[in-house]
Amino acid sequence: MVRERTTFRDFHDRYILASDKESLVSELRAFAPAEVPLEADLGCGRGRFLLARAQRFPHHAFLGIERVLLRLRKLDSRAQTAGLANIRLLRSDILSALTEILPPSSVSVFYLYFPDPWPKRRHHSRRLVSPAFLSAVHDTLIPGGIIHLCTDHADYFAVMNRVWRADARFLESPPYLPTEDEETDFGYIFRKKGLQVHRCSFRKRTESA
Repeated sequence: MVRERTTFRDFHDRYILASDKESLVSELRAFAPAEVPLEADLGCGRGRFLLARAQRFPHHAFLGIERVLLRLRKLDSRAQTAGLANIRLLRSDILSALTEILPPSSVSVFYLYFPDPWPKRRHHSRRLVSPAFLSAVHDTLIPGGIIHLCTDHADYFAVMNRVWRADARFLESPPYLPTEDEETDFGYIFRKKGLQVHRCSFRKRTESA
């Protein structure tokens, strides 16, 4: 078990959702009713992208999902400082959040930026992008909802493209190009170094498409 250093400063959590499932689901529904577009950042990390998006679209609801509590607490503090009330944070692994917490057909947009590529072949089974993940994304997206993905790992990108294109439940869409202030920490570093970042996007089919 990894111990997290959380005692070196006081945190006043405001936007981190409750830990018990019943309260969590209730809070999430109150925060993002059906008429409010909900965008979810899967593995939000330090939240550079999430904060920029929430500031740019104040009438949308934004959910950051992250396993590391200290990262969420720092992000919570930054959201409070910025006065961003349209952010909520969930401590969870991504697949559990999608299959156990998020209601069906509730999310307008997913962002999956720089997931762990698990580059060694013997670890490929640990990669997030899998048939189970695609099904979870499909179930939680609204009809016509979209997922944006990016990675610096060429092999993982090839896998992402292959599995999404082979799934008839989705249609390929133009990749989303973030503004400079929306760059994630990884994206910012890679861009400054002139390294290539691979992007793709896929939209959930509607009944007519």
